[in-house]
Amino acid sequence: MLARLDEQERRWVAALEAQRLGHGGLHLVSLISGLHENTLRRGERELAVCLRSRPVERVRLPGAGRPLTEKNSRTSKPP
Repeated sequence: MLARLDEQERRWVAALEAQRLGHGGLHLVSLISGLHENTLRRGERELAVCLRSRPVERVRLPGAGRPLTEKNSRTSKPP
């Protein structure tokens, strides 16, 4: 099921499962899902604040992710 979710949904579902498992759950879910433990901790933090800070219409926060190739000065140099 995790493969069908976007990155933030995957983080939240995995964090919920780790919380449900209790002690050692974070490490176990990390091993099973392939998500880093820091990613699961981030999901736990986001769930703790009721996801209020997360944008509804976007997967990532504004400014996150790779820069557009047009804005990358190293690749836009003339030959």
